[in-house]
Amino acid sequence: MIEIDLADIQEPIVACPNDPDDVKPLSEVAGTPIDEVFIGSCMTNIGHFRAASKILEGKTDLPARLWMAPPTKMDAMVLNAEGHYGVLGVAGARLELPGCSLCMGNQAQIRKGSTAMSTSTRNFPNRLGIDTHVYLGSAELAAICALLGKIPSVAEYQAQMAVVNAQAADIYRYMNFDQIADFVEVAATVKG
Repeated sequence: MIEIDLADIQEPIVACPNDPDDVKPLSEVAGTPIDEVFIGSCMTNIGHFRAASKILEGKTDLPARLWMAPPTKMDAMVLNAEGHYGVLGVAGARLELPGCSLCMGNQAQIRKGSTAMSTSTRNFPNRLGIDTHVYLGSAELAAICALLGKIPSVAEYQAQMAVVNAQAADIYRYMNFDQIADFVEVAATVKG
């Protein structure tokens, strides 16, 4: 059994290329140039996309290519209805179909030899692209990497997270399927 006292963690933890077990604190990898960013996979939820949208709101011409793939069509529908797809599109994100996308490399891959920050679950060699170097981190950290074109310092990370932290209760609320009209209507037609 491994016990971790979360009070001891003072900064984000990042998995380094190309092994999800090779983890380091953000401060040890800060400044690393990032070419591409992937926010998606089954490990993300709607709150992560809302947070990325808040971080990137009003931004354009990101220095890193940004790929976004919500895990489900429901996430995509709600994010679009809430205006986050518009914000992410203006920022230059490539909005993929909901599903695995780059996480499995089955819809697309990042550029050969590039360095990426990903929210996917694995960073094994060649999983996101040929000869790539893939860091794993949170969606919030990934959005900041896309904004800066590098892995941020702890201070840069905290500065960008201020807007997210100020609105956390709204950003990280879950979807209540029983309160989404389109899904309530469909559920009412199902006979048990």
